[in-house]
Amino acid sequence: MSHDSELNKRALDYHAYPHPGKIATEITKPFASQGDLSLAYTPGVAAPCLEIQKTPDDAYRYTAKGNLVAVISNGTAVLGLGNLGALASKPVMEGKAILFKKFGGLDSYDIEVDETDIDRFCDVVAAIAPTFGGINLEDIKAPECFEIERRLVERLDIPVMHDDQHGTAVISSAGIINAAHITGRSLENMRIVIVGAGAAAISCGRIYRFMGVREIYMSDSKGLIHAGRSDLNPQKREFAAPEGMSLSEAFENADVAVGLSAPGSFTCDHIARMASNPIIFTLANPTPELFPEEVRSVRDDAIIATGRSDYPNQVNNVLGFPFIFRGAMDVRAKTINMEMKVAASHALAMLTRQEVPAYLNELYGTQLEFGPEYIIPKPFDKRLIVEVSASVANAAVKSGVARVKEFDLEAYKHELSARLG
Repeated sequence: MSHDSELNKRALDYHAYPHPGKIATEITKPFASQGDLSLAYTPGVAAPCLEIQKTPDDAYRYTAKGNLVAVISNGTAVLGLGNLGALASKPVMEGKAILFKKFGGLDSYDIEVDETDIDRFCDVVAAIAPTFGGINLEDIKAPECFEIERRLVERLDIPVMHDDQHGTAVISSAGIINAAHITGRSLENMRIVIVGAGAAAISCGRIYRFMGVREIYMSDSKGLIHAGRSDLNPQKREFAAPEGMSLSEAFENADVAVGLSAPGSFTCDHIARMASNPIIFTLANPTPELFPEEVRSVRDDAIIATGRSDYPNQVNNVLGFPFIFRGAMDVRAKTINMEMKVAASHALAMLTRQEVPAYLNELYGTQLEFGPEYIIPKPFDKRLIVEVSASVANAAVKSGVARVKEFDLEAYKHELSARLG
C-alpha cells in the first residue's frame, strides 16, 4: 500500500470511528433532577428569555453566545480541492471547530449552506447570526468571498472574518516583520512581489500596505497585474503596476516574494534576481511553488517559509484565527478591523523573539531559537492565547469597536493564563 493510500485509510477510519465526525455538544449545567429540568427548560427558562427581550446584550450573560463561533461555508473552495459543494465541506468545517476549541477555548458549530448566490447566502447567514458571538467564513471562492464578507461585516454587529483571506495575511505578516528585523530592513522600503491574486493574496497585499509597505506587485495566472490590462476585478486593480511591466522586472531587486498560487508559478530564475538575503515564502499547499531545497540551490542567503509542517517557518492559520476570535469576542467587538489583525501579527512576531519554553523544544524535538529558521511561532505554544488574544482585545478597545469599556490588559492576560492552568 502506498503512503498516500495508507494515510487516506487512516484518515477515513479516524473520521468514522468510534463515532462519526469530530465534534459533539456537552451540557454545562447540572441536569440530574426535576428541579434542574424546571430551571433548564420550562418554566424557569422564561426568566432569561424575558431579560434578553428587554436587554439584548444580556444574551451574553444568560446564554453561550459569547463563547460560540459559527464556521460557515458553501463549499465552493474547499482546501485545494475546489468546488466540492456544501455537504462535502463538512469534514473541514468540523475540523475548524476542533481547532477553535483546542487552541482558543471557543465552542463552535459548523454550518454548511447549500447556496452560491451572494444575496441569498448573506441573507441566510445574517438570519442565523443572533445565535453566535462570532462568524468564521471558510472555503468560499474568490471573488465572491470579498463581497460576502463585506456585506456581512456591514450588516452584523459581531466579529465576521473570512479566514482564508486574513489568516494567511496575519501569519505571513508576522514572518515578514521578523525576517525584516533579522536582515535589517524597514517595511516602508521593502519591495514585495505576491504571486497569486486570490482571496489570501489580496488580503496579504492589503495588510502589508497598512503596515507601511509602499511597493507591492502582484501576479495572477495571466502574468503581472498592471494598468494596461482590461480583465482586472476591483480587488486586483488595487495592486496594478505601471502598464507593460513584466513579472521578471517586478522581481528585480525585490526584498520579499510571497507565493500564494501553484507549483511553478515563479521560478529559480525569478528569485535569482532578488536583493541580498531575500525573504521567500512559498505557501502553496501541499506542494509549494518552489521547495526550500530549490530555493537554496540558487539563493543560499534566503529566509524561507512554507505552508508545510515538515519545514521550518510554517505559515499556519491556526496561529491566528482561534486567538483573534478569542480576543475579539472577549471584549464583545462589533467587528475585526485592520488594527486588530495587525496587532495579532506584531504579537506573533514578538512572541517568536522570546525564549522558547522547554516543553516546546521537547515537543518538537529541537532547540528553537529566534533566527532565520524560527521566525514564526509553533502552533502548540501555550503562550499564543495570552499574547495574541490580549493584543487583539486591546486593539479592539483602543480602536473603538469593543462593547466592553472597562478593560484591564494585564488582568485579562492573567485570566487567559489561568485558563491554561
